[in-house]
Amino acid sequence: MYKHILVPVEHSDADQTILAHVGDLAHMTSARLLLVHVADGWAARNYDQLALRESEEMQDDRAYLEKLADEVRTRGLTVDCRLALGDPASEILRVAEQEQVDLIAMATHGHRFLADVLKGATADRVRHLAKVPVLMIRHEAK
Repeated sequence: MYKHILVPVEHSDADQTILAHVGDLAHMTSARLLLVHVADGWAARNYDQLALRESEEMQDDRAYLEKLADEVRTRGLTVDCRLALGDPASEILRVAEQEQVDLIAMATHGHRFLADVLKGATADRVRHLAKVPVLMIRHEAK
């Protein structure tokens, strides 16, 4: 079954939705989790090419990832985390392949049509291009 699960997180309430589901799955399969947040601001997208320093946003994202990983570890799960930089869908797919995960589990927002175009349709691109199964859990905004 699943032994290494990549969980894209976006620094929103949706993260708790996907972690609740994938945490149970990880317990059942003894899988380890890889939390990935993709910083996609200007500094993140140009970080390597321009040899930039980490932006405040990137530092906040890294701190959030570490905090989230610590929370998940308290549930007895094995967790690593990674801050990726650039286009979210492309980076999720790149990290999934590089880390040889066997499942990508992500929250979706249920956008339709114009909202998908405007918001980038990250989940849609990931599900179409991933080489491993993709589990999508719809997040209901409160």
